[in-house]
Amino acid sequence: MIPLQPSIPKTASLSLWQIIPLYIGSVLGSGILLLPGLTADSAGPASILAWLLMSILAIPMALSMGLLSVRFPHAGGVSYFVTKAWNADIGMLVGWFFLLSAIMAVPIIALTGAGYAAAAFGLGESGRLIITVIILLIAAGTNFFGMRLTGSVQMTVVIATIIILVGAVAGSIHAIEPSNFTPFLPHGWTSVGHAATLIFWCFLGWEAISHLTEEFEDPGRDVVRGTIIASVIISLLYLATACAVIGTGSYGPGLSEVSLIHLIHLSFGTTGVIIAGIVTLFITTAPAIAYTSAGARLAYAISKAGYAPRQFSLLHSIYQTPVGGIAFLFCCFCIILAIYISGIIPLGALIQIPNTTFILTYSAGCAAGLVLMKDSRAGMIVSAISLILTMAIFCFTGWAMIWPALLVLFWVVYLKIRK
Repeated sequence: MIPLQPSIPKTASLSLWQIIPLYIGSVLGSGILLLPGLTADSAGPASILAWLLMSILAIPMALSMGLLSVRFPHAGGVSYFVTKAWNADIGMLVGWFFLLSAIMAVPIIALTGAGYAAAAFGLGESGRLIITVIILLIAAGTNFFGMRLTGSVQMTVVIATIIILVGAVAGSIHAIEPSNFTPFLPHGWTSVGHAATLIFWCFLGWEAISHLTEEFEDPGRDVVRGTIIASVIISLLYLATACAVIGTGSYGPGLSEVSLIHLIHLSFGTTGVIIAGIVTLFITTAPAIAYTSAGARLAYAISKAGYAPRQFSLLHSIYQTPVGGIAFLFCCFCIILAIYISGIIPLGALIQIPNTTFILTYSAGCAAGLVLMKDSRAGMIVSAISLILTMAIFCFTGWAMIWPALLVLFWVVYLKIRK
């Protein structure tokens, strides 16, 4: 049942055309900077099949979150779905899974984009850190002033990103050679499966918007529409970029990790380096804003449920935004940034840690969908497909499984003390 009273004060009434950029911004992240080249290196031209497969499978993943959001719009997002399906103890654990993922993911996303931009502008490591801090301040600042400003900024950032990506692909057409598509399957079919596993990370992010549906003008009308339109746009951008990278031979030793920059250079010449730096800022600022929005509202919801410090539920007296959650997130961002600067944990390891809890959050939401949407055949099908897919991917997370295991252990101890 949809709650009669909103779980958090509404600061905007977002239309469909503001919702679509929110979805695109939360999903179209730093993966497009790295994975078109890395997957081409792994599977050759056949990696296009992996991109096509994941583009199709991403639709039920997106719809499972969208259908639940229509029925249960709440700042708690997936944790609220799980609470409705089972109980608050499990739901709030899933909420902490997402929250602790977000506090690591946002600085990592910012560092990735800042690294590319700093390299493009020749700014060095100190420049990278300054750009990272600016991205984090934009993410926190836009959310401080409410979803109306956040939606407008996100729309501008996403439109700029799409224009640059489309321009890069269109501008590289002259350099595409049919011979670059042969041999099509140089490393066998198993390489296509491995590439699909890598590409999975490019389609995470739909769960973040489940925390924001109360800000929508008409969730029942616009969530599913926005989900489908955004998933089609995202898939087309990924596929077009992957085809252009392969067709121009923009991968291989020394190129795979910077394939998009090389593609932009082919399209725009010497000015391409500057454009590449700008596009990486847009690509990484959008998901940073989206995950900060989701995390701040989730912190508020967990606090109101009594599973987090009451300071997390503080609202700004004028803007009615969750300043307690935003302050908590920004402090955590600074801590993660300090860990990166110290070199205690390398960036490669930091990236792997939140992936495990993101996947488990998604899996829990899909499992909740099987319980909460028994009256909907479509809801059951998309939830089942998404659950199988996410759990299969979780099996490949390796040593990073230790992180959610430790969180579960801590949670059991916490509940015993709490009771």
